[in-house]
Amino acid sequence: MTATGPARTADPERGTLDKAADENFPVAPFFLPKAWRTDLMAVYGFARLVDDIGDGDLAPGGADARLLGVAPEAADDRLVLLDAFEADLRRVFDGTSRHPLLRRLQPTVRRRSLTPEPFLGLIAANRQDQLVKRYETYDDLLAYCELSANPVGRLVLAVTGTATPERIRRSDAVCTALQIVEHLQDVAEDLGRDRIYLPAQDMKRFHVQEADLAVPTAGASVRALIAYEAERARDLLNEGTPLVGSVHGRLKLLLAGFVAGGKAAIQAIAAAEYDVLPGPPKPGRIQLLRQVGTTLRGEG
Repeated sequence: MTATGPARTADPERGTLDKAADENFPVAPFFLPKAWRTDLMAVYGFARLVDDIGDGDLAPGGADARLLGVAPEAADDRLVLLDAFEADLRRVFDGTSRHPLLRRLQPTVRRRSLTPEPFLGLIAANRQDQLVKRYETYDDLLAYCELSANPVGRLVLAVTGTATPERIRRSDAVCTALQIVEHLQDVAEDLGRDRIYLPAQDMKRFHVQEADLAVPTAGASVRALIAYEAERARDLLNEGTPLVGSVHGRLKLLLAGFVAGGKAAIQAIAAAEYDVLPGPPKPGRIQLLRQVGTTLRGEG
C-alpha cells in the first residue's frame, strides 16, 4: 500500500487526519450526516495510520512509537510497531487504547457495533507488506486485496448501517478494483519500496522484466501489461457498480464517488497510453464529476 499526502506533522493525530484531503477517494464529504462523517474519519484515521506504519511514513521523532509503548530502540521496526498497534486496537474494544487515533475510534466502535475483524485485516495486510514483496499470480494479489482493501468498504457499510451479504460482495469488488488501480498508478513508487504488485505470471506473459519497470517511460510490453491489468480492474468495478443503485440518498452519492473515482483513474491511465512510470496518471476534477454523473445514472 502506498502513502499519500503531506509529511506527518508533530501532532500525530492531526498529521494523519489531514491526509484525507489527498486521497484518491472521498473520505467523509460534507454532504454526509455529521455522525457519519465523524465515524468515517475515525475509521480513516486508523486505516491511514496503519498504512503509514507499514510504509515507514511516520513522523520523525518517534511520537507514534511512544504512544504505542514501543521502546526507542525499536521505533523504526515496522513489525514491532504493527504488533504494538494491534495490541492497542484490541484495547479499543474495552475502552483503554493509548494512541489518540485509536481513542477517537472507541466511540465509533461502540455506536456502530463494529467488530475487530476488518481492522485486523488492515493490520495483517501491512504486516504482509513487510514480508511479501512480489505476487506470483492474480489470485495471490486478490488474496492480498482481501486484507488491504476490502475491509474499508465493509467498514463503510457497517458505519452507515447498510451491510447485507450482497452489498458486501459488491463492495469487495469495488475495493479490490480501487486497490489494483492504485497499484497501477504507483508502479514506480512501489518499486522504490522494493514492492511489485503486478503478478509475476502476467509479467512473464507480456515479457516484462523487473528492470523494465525501473526506467523513466514505459515500453510497449509494460504498456500492454498495464492495459491488461486496468481492464481487470474495470471488470471488477463493473461487477461492483450495482452497489450504488442498491442504496439511497447521500450514501448513494458517496458510493458513486468511490466507483467513479476508480473508473476515472482508469480513464486517466488509458489517456496516458498506459505509461504509468513517469508518475501516477490522475483524472481531473471535471472528468471525475462527469464519471460520478454517469455512475449515478447507471450508465457507467
